[in-house]
Order: sequence, then structure tokens, then C-alpha cells
Amino acid sequence: MKIGVFIFSTEYSIRMVDLARALEERGFESLFVPEHTHIPLSRRTPFPGGEPLPREYSNTLDPFVDLTAAAVVTRTLRIGTGICLVSQRDPIVTAKAVASLDLISEGRFEFGIGAGWNQDELQNHGTRYEDRFRVMVDRVKAMQAIWTGEEASYDGEFTHFEPAWSWPKPVQKPHPPILLGGETKYSLRRVMDFCDGWMPRGNFMSDPKTVMEELRAMPMKRVET
Repeated sequence: MKIGVFIFSTEYSIRMVDLARALEERGFESLFVPEHTHIPLSRRTPFPGGEPLPREYSNTLDPFVDLTAAAVVTRTLRIGTGICLVSQRDPIVTAKAVASLDLISEGRFEFGIGAGWNQDELQNHGTRYEDRFRVMVDRVKAMQAIWTGEEASYDGEFTHFEPAWSWPKPVQKPHPPILLGGETKYSLRRVMDFCDGWMPRGNFMSDPKTVMEELRAMPMKRVET
């Protein structure tokens, strides 16, 4: 069994370099951090975990900066986003961040992704709440094109760019493992469609063995890049 740690890394939590070193020294396999750029005061979307919203949601460090600190002080610890809000990010910039971190960590990055739950946060980034899952899939496909192509171009529903060069490429081929956060049957379907793994929340109540049987029974449909 491999055991990892998930933490909301903030200015008042343990320093990332200290945590990463301690985890590696104690034999932990991985370290994951979440992402929230900000929490709008309007709060039109209820917190899925129940109110009140924990303070750390508005205090999280940038995950790619944070994980870079972890990468440079470790050698075996895998590091990852849990999750990166792809629906709120520029795919070209994010593809560069992922590839750079995979290079700096020498192939130890895990790309946990999600569509987001906070309507106001999404809208501040220019994404409609109703479109968030389609935006996520579209941007992941765009990033896959960048990671795998010498001259990458993409023409999707929400993302378009002409042929371009973008280096470095990820160390892991064809790209770091893409892990999808979510617990619905739609999430499981998306895991099989274009992801490499599944990242449910810790309070997910379904029997893991039952869910794994459902996943194995689903036909795999890989998205072309």
C-alpha cells in the first residue's frame, strides 16, 4: 500500500520544504495540494462540505509554486495537484507550468484536475458555471496537444491557438498522469474517457471495491490529441 498526504498549504501552515522533507524521510509516497485563487464574498454557491467555509480555502498558496519548493528538496516523493482548477486556467500557461514542474521534479508530478464548484470564482475567471466540465475537457485536450506535439495547434469549443512551439515537454510520456477529482457516475465516465486515474474526496461514502468494479466494466474511450 502506498500512502500520501493532502494539505491546504497556507502562510500559517507548516512550511512546504519542511513538510516535503519530513514525508520523504518517513517513507510517504506522495504529497498533494489544492487550488483556489480566491473566494468571492458573494458566496452564491454553498460549500459542498457544509458551512461554514473553512478559512484555508481563501488562503491557499499557488500550487505550482508550492510544489516546486517540495520538488527541489526531495528525490523520491511524488507531488501533485489535488486538484488544479483547469476550468479557471489558461491552458497554454498551465501546460507550461505542468511540463516545467515535471522537469524540475524529474518526472514525479501527478496532475490532479477538476472543474470547480464555486460559481463566483469560475465567473471571475471568465467561465460560466454551466460550461465548467466542457471547458475542463477542452482545455485538457489543448494541453495534451502542447505536451505531445513538436508544433502544437488546437481548435476546440473554448480554446484555439495556431501552430506554436512550447517547451519543455514533460519528462513522463506522453504527459504526467491525469487524475480526475469527482464522485458522480459522470466523473467516472470522464476518467475512462480521457484520464489516467481517479481522485475521490476522503469523505466519499461508496464502497471503493464496488466503484472499481464499475470502472473496470466501463469501455475505455481515449480522447484523440
